[in-house]
Amino acid sequence: MLKRFTRLYSSLPQSITTTITTRTIMTSSKKLDPTALHNPYFFQKPGQKDIWSLINETAAQAQEELGKPIVNLGQGFFSYNPPDFAVDAVGEALTKPQFNQYAHARGNPNLIKELTKHYSKAFGRDVDASEIQVTTGANEGIFSIFFGFLTPGDEVIVFEPFFDQYISNIEMTGAKVKYVEIKYPKKFDNETVTGDDWEIDWEGLENAITDKTKIIVINTPHNPIGKIYTEQELIRIGKLAIEHNIILVSDEVYENLYFTKTFPRPAALKALPELADRTFTVGSAGKSFAATGWRVGFIHGPANLIKFVTAAHTRICFSTPAPLQQAVSQGFIEADKRNYFEKTRQDYIHKYKIFTEVFDELGLPYTIAQGGYFLLVNLSKVKVPEDYVFPEAISARGTLDFKLAYWLIKEIGVVGIPPTEFLIPSNRVGNGLEKTLRFAVCKDDSILEDAVNRLRKLKDHI
Repeated sequence: MLKRFTRLYSSLPQSITTTITTRTIMTSSKKLDPTALHNPYFFQKPGQKDIWSLINETAAQAQEELGKPIVNLGQGFFSYNPPDFAVDAVGEALTKPQFNQYAHARGNPNLIKELTKHYSKAFGRDVDASEIQVTTGANEGIFSIFFGFLTPGDEVIVFEPFFDQYISNIEMTGAKVKYVEIKYPKKFDNETVTGDDWEIDWEGLENAITDKTKIIVINTPHNPIGKIYTEQELIRIGKLAIEHNIILVSDEVYENLYFTKTFPRPAALKALPELADRTFTVGSAGKSFAATGWRVGFIHGPANLIKFVTAAHTRICFSTPAPLQQAVSQGFIEADKRNYFEKTRQDYIHKYKIFTEVFDELGLPYTIAQGGYFLLVNLSKVKVPEDYVFPEAISARGTLDFKLAYWLIKEIGVVGIPPTEFLIPSNRVGNGLEKTLRFAVCKDDSILEDAVNRLRKLKDHI
């Protein structure tokens, strides 16, 4: 049989045998290389690393070389536990059969009840349970909003610098991101500024709006700047949203960490109450209770719009972990009794006081955080030796802030995040943010004090 096939194959024209051979190789190749079947959106070049892997691996290597711990102020995870009342609530929830099964897709009724109280108080008006959706972290909540409203070809306006997850969440729906700049204040090169000095490119915003624009995303308090949008800014954005029939997504995961006298919110503007009819407000139990690993978030929005978020959430993950939802509901009750959120705000005012002291001493400008738990520091006065050797993974990034971050880890022992990662690639080189690093202060006071002592060594490099 094999001999007959061999004689037949050898008698065929060369063009046919070449085709058969090529197809056989291709078929074989596909079988041997299932990686070729991956979604092209998630393609990574060989050796390519995301910013978090790159920085954390550098920190781990430096720690091994130094033989002592590195002070990691990079990612925004807490160094301490949630309050005891929240941890105890998890243990209690785990003992109840109903909280160890699927939760309702809308969310635990107890948590929804507490969230209606929370937002009623925050907005100064009655909020109904039909306006609440519990999600598996704020990020999944934002994705559910996008998934519930966006289709291929739609457009979403995002202000840069931006939280990097927004971009993939939008693009995975087939929609397109339009970027509008929050302008780097020139005086930040030489002096400490506030969030008010970071101004929206209003002309850029108006020009970015087209008949395809469905959503505008804001983040207040802002990561990484620490800016809180003023009431005037929110009204101006809101009027554009109303005029062009656009939904506003307000990412307010740091809502309980504001250090200004008031915290303006687009869903509660007395001067523009109709904006609430098209606003989604995003909240986070992880940020509120120092429990980012619990992955409990929530969305407030008009009932006629929230139903589409619910539909998307149901298809993405169906429901959010039940015992943790119950614990968060108890957490809100106890937080009100103990004035927890106000005490936490005061704690963070103290943390910023500890950490900014060293930059005041060294004359290094920073953006005074109006909210959140990040500090953006200008290090343009710091002189890294010209002959300092950087690995290819750092040099290939092409921006100064990655080199600053690497050098600071290796030579000072403190981790910060290069903020050009929160810009589009074409806007990174030469941007003012290239001279800055972002530090997270959601750490124990002792860790911040350790960082301050290490950072004092920068005096020898200024």
